[in-house]
Amino acid sequence: MAFPEDVLTEDEHVVLHLHPHWKALIRPIGVLVLAIAAVVVGVLMLPQSGGGSIALAVIGAIALVAVLWFGLWPFLVWRTTHYLFTNERVLLQHGVFSRDRRDLPLTRVNDHSMSQRFIERLVGCGTLTIESAGERGQSVLVDVPGVSRVQTTLYELIEAQHDKHSLGDGEMRDILADMREGKPLRDPTS
Repeated sequence: MAFPEDVLTEDEHVVLHLHPHWKALIRPIGVLVLAIAAVVVGVLMLPQSGGGSIALAVIGAIALVAVLWFGLWPFLVWRTTHYLFTNERVLLQHGVFSRDRRDLPLTRVNDHSMSQRFIERLVGCGTLTIESAGERGQSVLVDVPGVSRVQTTLYELIEAQHDKHSLGDGEMRDILADMREGKPLRDPTS
């Protein structure tokens, strides 16, 4: 399930597209392995007749429910959670059946920080908190893979966006000189 490109503006391009860290899949894989092991043990150990068949059906049903609930569902949640960093904004999207998306324009990001617990440092992930101007305030991205690299990239994107929308020293001097000479203001982007 790739992120749809049609949500991007004309001049916007994707810099990073991430899902939560693979550690979110450890439990679903463990549940799948345990469910398969329970069914195999049931087939090998239970008698083929009468009560053994019923017990095997019960074990199979419980294994199926466990795989769907604790295996497939967390996988789908992981797969449909997107952390998208573009040259203009950060898009956060999640949802299996319904979809929630939050756009954070880079020009509105006030602060960003990252934290890693010991285990997260070992597996290479962490939590990235982005604070933006507006009523929603903070956005917390959990289990971000390579979180320190992502935070550095976010900083670079914010600085590039700031530089794009601000005047340099030379441009400001030219505008002030034109104003002193009474010349009409010109568009500094042209």
